[in-house]
Amino acid sequence: MRTRRLIAGVLLLACGFLAGLFLTARMRATATEAAPAAPQAQAPRTAPQLPLPAPGSLPDFSGVAARTVPAVANISSTQVVQRQNSPFSNDPFFRYFFGDDADLYGPRRDVERSLGSGVIVSSDGYILTNNHVVAGEQGRITLRQLPAITVALGDKREMRAQIVGVDPTIDLALLKINARNLPTMPWGDSAQLRVAQWVLAIGNPFQLNQTVTLGIVSALGRTSLGISGYEDFIQTDAAINPGNSGGALVNTRGELVGINTAIFSQSGGYQGIGFAIPSNLARRVVNDFLQYGEVRRGDIGYVEFAPLTTQAATELGAPNARGVLVQRMRRDAAAFTAGLRPGDIIVAFNGTAVTDSGPLQRLIQDAPIGSTATLDIIRDGRRTQLKVPIVRATEQ
Repeated sequence: MRTRRLIAGVLLLACGFLAGLFLTARMRATATEAAPAAPQAQAPRTAPQLPLPAPGSLPDFSGVAARTVPAVANISSTQVVQRQNSPFSNDPFFRYFFGDDADLYGPRRDVERSLGSGVIVSSDGYILTNNHVVAGEQGRITLRQLPAITVALGDKREMRAQIVGVDPTIDLALLKINARNLPTMPWGDSAQLRVAQWVLAIGNPFQLNQTVTLGIVSALGRTSLGISGYEDFIQTDAAINPGNSGGALVNTRGELVGINTAIFSQSGGYQGIGFAIPSNLARRVVNDFLQYGEVRRGDIGYVEFAPLTTQAATELGAPNARGVLVQRMRRDAAAFTAGLRPGDIIVAFNGTAVTDSGPLQRLIQDAPIGSTATLDIIRDGRRTQLKVPIVRATEQ
């Protein structure tokens, strides 16, 4: 009897133990199904990688530079100049009584040197540069004080140069060396330039020979800068520094599109604003030098122009006029003989509208000598036309 009870107790305990195991497993499975899945570990994020530029996608002007750099020379000019030696030369009281040229102590002789660049424009030795590179601070050359000019070529040869012609108005000079088979670069058409086109400036800044800088055309037709008497400049941000004057401005085809001339700077160095004479104008100057020995330009006589303000236009009876005001003129001027008078408002020259004296001066100087120009003017509020003869500038 006892044995049966013992066996029944053991079986009861075993059943309870198995039932507990079953319930525990069931609860764990239910908990696992109900619980959200744990997030998997994520790899650390990295910055997106920009694709590398394909070979050749960036501009490469090494071929252009290789072709054009040898055609740019280094130019040095030395001349003896006379300066006032009197300590009173800047005294207004002294100058009032003795005159501007009085020098009681006699003149002082100094040696003046200038450095710059030049572009070989023909294989037989003609080199184009700036007038101020040749003439220095004086700005003008006299037969009594011709400078000694040395040209250093890209192959390290140095030669003495002769002056073919100088033009301070445009700030260009043409030199000649005794050489043959020199490297040149083709002329480009500066009229085809567009703002933001790539250009290279080649020269010798700070005596660092054959330096190439890269930039774009920043603006075209810059005038009223006070740099020269004839202004129609290409503005560029290609680095131009002292010594670049007379060097080449080159387009991406390796063509000469400008002669580097000046910089706008408050420190004396590069500030992203440089100016070049357009190649079309420079080429015309070269042709005049070779044909006449000077630059021939048109003129209408001594006439001073002034900006036309709104107040001046109203006082002259033309409140809505846009043009250039004739401020004063000489009676022996061709324009005076033709009927132009101070107070007239010039609104067009040969059919081209003018609103600034700079473009008007260019139109006059570019007009063929011996031709007759038509001026559209406003006088006393009425528009009329005048026929003005174009004469040589040196005749006035």
